[in-house]
Amino acid sequence: MKIAVVQMRMGPEPGENLERGMTFVEAAAAQGAAVVCLPELFRSRYFCQVEDPAWFDLAESIPGPTTEVLGRLARRLGVVIVAPLFERRAAGLYHNSAVVLDSDGTQAGHYRKMHIPDDPCYYEKFYFTPGDLGFRAFGTRAGRLGVLICWDQWYPEAARLTALQGPDVLFYPTAIGWHPQEKAVEGAAQRDAWRTVQRGHAIANGVYVAAANRVGHEPAPGAGAGIEFWGSSFIADPQGVVLAEASTDREEVLVAEVDPGRVEVVRRNWPFLRDRRIDAYHEITQRFLDEEKL
Repeated sequence: MKIAVVQMRMGPEPGENLERGMTFVEAAAAQGAAVVCLPELFRSRYFCQVEDPAWFDLAESIPGPTTEVLGRLARRLGVVIVAPLFERRAAGLYHNSAVVLDSDGTQAGHYRKMHIPDDPCYYEKFYFTPGDLGFRAFGTRAGRLGVLICWDQWYPEAARLTALQGPDVLFYPTAIGWHPQEKAVEGAAQRDAWRTVQRGHAIANGVYVAAANRVGHEPAPGAGAGIEFWGSSFIADPQGVVLAEASTDREEVLVAEVDPGRVEVVRRNWPFLRDRRIDAYHEITQRFLDEEKL
């Protein structure tokens, strides 16, 4: 099957972002994609650059208005849509989430971002409660899919626990970029690290990895230099070979072929799952091995 990731710019109006996201989904479907993944929090600009309670007004229920609209689109096009949303679970309780809408328009899965960052211009702990649904993979008419979100992509534990549930593809809807003042010195290394760690997840788990990032400069609400989102969305195969990669500065729809048989072949030759020492990993649940424990 073919899968697609959407790389897009976000404007100030959530309704317009939704409409443009739907247009990109239609373009991906026209190219034969059976699964289409949108970027993290695609309905708005990245408001987590500041801490402001007013932004909670962007949140919506799941199921809710966006899942209803995208569910109809999924059914009309016959595609699976990975839709990242700002979820309002209850008053004062919010999540950074993603919904998997099956090709018949029904909800196949719901994931809540597990790892929540708190860095300059990425103040997500102010807005999002850590996920409590665990690491999950979902059966769809197009195949079995795993979904993780942005900061999750730095954690091999998240990729492994999701891969152990049998997906052929790990999708990473993302919002990551450069602080403009850091780009000249740190930019190349930062982007390369982001790309490398996700290719590593593909290799270590013998799965396809697909990362969908936003692109373009978004000013910080109020004051500040903002963030230049570096695009670079990509799809890699189970050996980490990049099958398709987007630019750093343009909106694009990336489409690539995914062959479940390739997962089988790679895992037979690189049997990492077979050789895991699950009897020896108990210390992985410790925050850090302090000296007295060594």
